[in-house]
Amino acid sequence: MTQAPPAQTEASAVLPSAEQSGQMTHREVLEALSGLLLAMFVAMLSSTIVSNALPTIVTELEGSQTGYTWVVVATMLAMTATTPIWGKLADLFDKKILVQSALVIFSVGSLIAGFAQSMDVLIGARVVQGLGVGGLTALVQVVIATMVSPRERGRYSGYIGATFALATVSGPLVGGVLVDTIGWEWCFFAGIPVAALAFVVLQRTLRLPVVKREVHIDYLGAFLLMGGVSTFLVWVSLGGQQFDWVSGLSAALLVVALVLVAAAVRVEISVAKEPIIPMRLFRDRTLTLATVASVLIGVAMFGSTVYLSLYFQRAKDLSPTEAGLMSICMVGGLLVSSIVSGNIITRTGLWKRWIVGGMVAVIAGIALLATIDATTPLWQTGVFMAVLGLGLGATMQNLVLAVQNTVALADMGAASSVVAFFRALGGSVGIAALGSVLAHQVADAAKAGLEALARTQPEVLKGLTFDTGGIPDLAALPAPVRAVFESAFGDATGHIFLVALPFAVGALVAVLLIKEVPLRTTVHREDELV
Repeated sequence: MTQAPPAQTEASAVLPSAEQSGQMTHREVLEALSGLLLAMFVAMLSSTIVSNALPTIVTELEGSQTGYTWVVVATMLAMTATTPIWGKLADLFDKKILVQSALVIFSVGSLIAGFAQSMDVLIGARVVQGLGVGGLTALVQVVIATMVSPRERGRYSGYIGATFALATVSGPLVGGVLVDTIGWEWCFFAGIPVAALAFVVLQRTLRLPVVKREVHIDYLGAFLLMGGVSTFLVWVSLGGQQFDWVSGLSAALLVVALVLVAAAVRVEISVAKEPIIPMRLFRDRTLTLATVASVLIGVAMFGSTVYLSLYFQRAKDLSPTEAGLMSICMVGGLLVSSIVSGNIITRTGLWKRWIVGGMVAVIAGIALLATIDATTPLWQTGVFMAVLGLGLGATMQNLVLAVQNTVALADMGAASSVVAFFRALGGSVGIAALGSVLAHQVADAAKAGLEALARTQPEVLKGLTFDTGGIPDLAALPAPVRAVFESAFGDATGHIFLVALPFAVGALVAVLLIKEVPLRTTVHREDELV
């Protein structure tokens, strides 16, 4: 494959002057970066702070295992469908205004979620949150790429990794404490002050050149893309639960999703003047393989790890706060590897060895976690999580860095968001599909366990009724019944890691095929410097 040419637009045809090139001093970058990292922090916090609260939330709102999955999937779906749109808008409009708009949308969704009185309202609010998170996820990486060269970006990726780690560690801990003290509603309200602070800091520190150009917004492509992706995710999420996989409704949803996606591709190739996802970018080998790897990493990582909190609270009988403490194991590994790899990559300009090594560690971590059940010691599970964290820290940010190193500045938003989009798409599919697997595994195991208990200790079940597809309050159950559900959740969690393992192996194959190109030391690509 050959390197994709720069976009033939007014923005890329003329090289900006030194003052307009986006080059900033280290101090200026750090000042602006503080606001961007706050924005990224609040985006990451939106998922991590609620993770340990979900069992309590779903129980209080009388939800089910399906509802648990959809509270997570709703945000992922909205984020996934809109990420490429936000990325393309970043190539067309003022990036600072876009980031601030995403913060406002996120805050509105958080308010609605905090006041939700039913699962339906909560899931709808999570969709609104996802719209904002999609913008923050796509735009922060794009803005950083506009400010500093790929070679220097390795150093700043350490800050990004640290922010990700802080949000991932503090989120479950803060969320657990809030649930145990003042109520789960504050898991959503807590992010609003952080979003407001990020808005103010960005207003004061972020100064980016705005290149004037003729703008053509691809409304049709955006509509078709969002419709196709959303329909596909609905099919994946509800299949096997709300309808049979082999049914008329299942076939209809799949056909509609495929038709909409095919129409979107057609529009992007031959109709849109400014396509949301420029198909010419996929002529770049690095971007194509990184996209494949991102999808598979998303399935393996998001699809499996999101249910660890449920495992700790339902299989190990930990409180939300204690479950949050367990996340330190994985995030500690992520923090160390992201900072170390980022600094060494900045010094050497070489990145492939870190991505390959990271994927090997990811595979090892997932394989080890596939062995856990309700009887696995917590320290052992923590070690397995640390191995997975080490791999993720060396892989995720550096995969985006490799793509940004090969594309033109005018395509930075679209290319960066493509990687984020497909990773989120894989994550959404993984969460929905593995959530369905988990629900079936728990239901089947719980049913078998209760039937066995009815034969041996029928007096224990006297007066009790169960929805094996729901999430029970284990503290209210007799010890023998509680043991049945703990065993069911423990075995099912190990099983979904086993299902995720082949996807991680596939991601390693894709990464191995990427050709290493030393990181450039300029914001613009060489063929733009003419």
